[in-house]
Amino acid sequence: MIHEAVRVIHQVKASIAQSLIGMERAVEELLMAVMAGGHILLEDVPGVGKTALAKAFARELGLSFRRIQCTPDLLPSDILGGLVYHPRTGEFTLRKGPIFAHVLLVDEINRALPRTQSALLEAMAEGQVTIDGETHVLPQPFFVMATQNPVESQGVFPLPEAQLDRFLFKTSLGYPPAEAEVALLRLHLADGPAAAAELSAEVTRPNGINSATTPTRAESGPVPDQTAAAAADVPPRWAVLWAAVRQVRTSDDVLRYMADVVRATREHPDVQIGASPRALIMLAHAARAAAVIAGRSFVTPDDVQRVAPLVLFHRLVFHGAPDQHPHAAWQWTRELLATVPVPVDDAAAGWTP
Repeated sequence: MIHEAVRVIHQVKASIAQSLIGMERAVEELLMAVMAGGHILLEDVPGVGKTALAKAFARELGLSFRRIQCTPDLLPSDILGGLVYHPRTGEFTLRKGPIFAHVLLVDEINRALPRTQSALLEAMAEGQVTIDGETHVLPQPFFVMATQNPVESQGVFPLPEAQLDRFLFKTSLGYPPAEAEVALLRLHLADGPAAAAELSAEVTRPNGINSATTPTRAESGPVPDQTAAAAADVPPRWAVLWAAVRQVRTSDDVLRYMADVVRATREHPDVQIGASPRALIMLAHAARAAAVIAGRSFVTPDDVQRVAPLVLFHRLVFHGAPDQHPHAAWQWTRELLATVPVPVDDAAAGWTP
C-alpha cells in the first residue's frame, strides 16, 4: 500500500507541476496535511498562486472544491447555509453553504468577523455543522486551506491562539525562484487566450463565494469511519493515501522523541505558553504523513524534524513579538530541535524493518 501511495503522490505532483511551476514543496505539505486529517494556514501576499494550487490539488484527488472570499460583512450563514422556506409547499429545505465540500479555500480568513471565524473553525474541529438546531455531517475528507495576508493590518481580525491551534500546519508559498518564474511566463504566454478564458471562468455568488466545483464527486455524503476499510466512499486516489498513512508505524523511541520536542517548547526561555498535548498528537499524525511522502512505512526522527516547524511554531505564545516570517519559524524550530537528543537507529530501537 505504501508503494501505491508513493505512485499516487508522484502522479499528483507531476500533474500539478505541468501548470503550477515551483510548487513542489507546497504540494507535499498539502498532501501531508490532508493525509494527517488536518488543515493548513497559508500566510502569503496576493498573487502567488494559492487559489490555483487549491483548485489543482482538489482536481487531482478527485474532490469537490469551494472558495470563500472573507469580508467583514460575511455571516456564518453565508458559509454554513440555512433553511429556505417555499411558500407553495409550506416546507423548509436545506440550502447547503460552501462548507459542504471536500476542499474549502478560505481567502483572507482574518478579514472575517470573529463570530464568522468561530463558525468555520468549529466545523473544522467537529467535522459537522449545526443549522437551526439540526446537525449535518460534512463530506469526508474535509480539508480547509485558509489564507491571510501578512502585510495588511487594517480591517483585519487576527486569529487568537486557540483558533490557530486548529490548523495542523502554518506555512507560506513564497515567491518562486527566478528560473521558475521564467518557465511560468513561457507556459502562460504559450497558452494565450485559452488559459485566460479558463482562469476567468469562475462563477461567483454574492459575498465572494465561488460556486465552481469539480464534477467528479458529490458535494456531500456520509462521514466514513477513520479506517482504510471505510475508504470505499471516497475517491480512489484519496483512498490510497488514506489507507497508506494508517499503515505507518512509530516506534516507542520516536514517540518519546516527539514528546521531548514538545516538552522543550514549554521549557524554552523565549516561550510563554508552549505546545499542547493536541500539538503533540498532530505532530505524530504529520510525521506519519511525512514518512509516506518519503516512501517509508515507519517514522524516523527526520520525519519529525521535517514537520515540526510547520506544526509547532504558530501554536506557541512568545514573550514579546517574535518574527512571524516563515524563515524565522524554521530557524527557531531548528535551534530548538538541536537541543533535543535524537534516538539512535539500531536493532533495539526497532523503527526500521
